[in-house]
Amino acid sequence: MNYTLKNIPERTEKPRQNGLTMVMDKGLSMRQVDDFLEVAGAHTDIVKLGWSTSFVTPNLEEKLKIYRDANIPVYFGGTLFEAFVIRDQFDDYRKILDKYDMKFAEVSDGSIEIPHDEKCEYIRKLSEQVTVISEVGSKDAAKIFAPYKWIALMQAEIEAGSWKVIAEAREGGNVGIYRDSGEVREGLIDEILTQIPQERIIFEAPQKAQQVWFIKLLGTNVNLGNIAPAEVIPVETLRIGLRGDTFSHFLDLKQV
Repeated sequence: MNYTLKNIPERTEKPRQNGLTMVMDKGLSMRQVDDFLEVAGAHTDIVKLGWSTSFVTPNLEEKLKIYRDANIPVYFGGTLFEAFVIRDQFDDYRKILDKYDMKFAEVSDGSIEIPHDEKCEYIRKLSEQVTVISEVGSKDAAKIFAPYKWIALMQAEIEAGSWKVIAEAREGGNVGIYRDSGEVREGLIDEILTQIPQERIIFEAPQKAQQVWFIKLLGTNVNLGNIAPAEVIPVETLRIGLRGDTFSHFLDLKQV
């Protein structure tokens, strides 16, 4: 930090297991990646190339190298995994991971139907090759899972080899763990946390109100995902109580 302030909550240090900020890259140019990392690289833990954007991104290998040279792990979004699976090209997907020297992969079923036992088998196979992040929840707002099902799915995927499980919200933050208004399904989150340790979950939280809600509930070192590149610094100030929404949350006023 650039100067000293008292009563700042302690952040975990990189490479961290909790307190992750996962950033969504929806098609940044190499120049934009350089600029983004100059400003926010210190506060970025992992980057997802959203959806299947890697298929159409020019200079993909060069772009991946920029992230790697900055020691920022990067991975392809789960929709790309689904695009290969639906076309019966899982082995080709594994070859693509090797071709681009990917260390992480996302396994999801938000756009297609995969029997859960089969999804867990994909997780098991890929976990022998890379670190797996799996995603629970549908991109279809009409599909609402009961809390017990979220818990069962998350537990099974962790047991199958997932390093972290993502709680689905899409890039808009209006499905999955949120209502279509963007409001958090608080009862769902409370139920999930009775069984699944918070450090194993990455909560997709693209909207500021959602970020604030999770930080106030679970603390400065909650795992947050689908953060826009331009929002990484603002999110970090939320995490440490230097933005109006969380300004008083971490202050011990007796010591100030």
